[in-house]
Amino acid sequence: MQALPPGSIIGILGAGQLGRMLAIAAAQLGLKSRIYSDVPGPASDVAISTTIGAYEDLEKISEFAATTDVVTYEFENVPVEAAAAVARVRPVRPGLKALEVAQDRLKEKSFIASLDLPLPRFAAVDSEADFAAALEKVGAPSILKTRRLGYDGKGQARLASAGDIGPAFEAIGGAPATLEALVPFEYEVSVILVRDPAGETRVYDIPQNHHEGGILRTSTVPSALPAEHQTLAREIAGKLAGALDYIGVMGVEMFYVGEGPQPLLLNEFAPRVHNSGHWTMDACAVSQFENHIRAVAGWPLGATDRHCDCRMTNLIGDDVAAWLQLAAEHGACLHLYGKNQARPGRKMGHVNRLSALSNGG
Repeated sequence: MQALPPGSIIGILGAGQLGRMLAIAAAQLGLKSRIYSDVPGPASDVAISTTIGAYEDLEKISEFAATTDVVTYEFENVPVEAAAAVARVRPVRPGLKALEVAQDRLKEKSFIASLDLPLPRFAAVDSEADFAAALEKVGAPSILKTRRLGYDGKGQARLASAGDIGPAFEAIGGAPATLEALVPFEYEVSVILVRDPAGETRVYDIPQNHHEGGILRTSTVPSALPAEHQTLAREIAGKLAGALDYIGVMGVEMFYVGEGPQPLLLNEFAPRVHNSGHWTMDACAVSQFENHIRAVAGWPLGATDRHCDCRMTNLIGDDVAAWLQLAAEHGACLHLYGKNQARPGRKMGHVNRLSALSNGG
């Protein structure tokens, strides 16, 4: 495809903070953004227009698409039917395949397994009748996860033994689920990859992630991941992106289990810019957000090298009340999302703390 010239319009499905940061990145390149969302959100503050409508309103979302030059999305739960309606009018990047696979945990796990990529044992659980076979395959301890709409620790329940089956299934509302082996990993890492329409792929340095209560708290570069396993992680993510014919930024989460035949297990991927890549906004010349816009607009990809070390910390709930102190902190880069109300578990912003470039990573 030809690169979209400055002044072109990027359509973004979703009005959350990721859409906001995408719109800001687009503006820095002289591109404009229009938002489509079923609810208002902070992305609207920095876009040239917002259309509020149901994702099920295919006529309205198609009319929205006609006002853009290319369309992307900031979250993976956009209904596939809505994205397909958009795709009949304008290119959608990443494509429908990535969206469809990522929305359903069983489809995602099965697709990854079909590529012979390493991942924890898993089994489908559509009803309590499936538990016996699932436990025999996966074992305990394990974790039950809804096939759809689970994020930040939601839609999950742990099983210490077979006796926890009933309470676990009740905890997730009896929804179709996957049972996954609980991995005794040393730490989690993620690969932030960007791929353009011609298949050129670039990867950022791999951050090491720390979660609290199922929500990402920090991402740090460089990570402790050994160099040879960093190469392996990039290869795993690259193979996945190629199989999806992916365009844009993708986050691929992995468990590092240590030395052995399979040091890394693929947990899940997100077909969008990723929370664990927010450090790139200040520690790289070209952030994940700008590179995503470059990819979907057909521009040359930017460099993914980091020029300093960084620790990204999410500001969750009342953490944001310290905005004044954070703004005064030396070496701290504050990013607030413009949300009106702080609630427990709600991501209100993040802070990137920079330090001199080390030899690691």
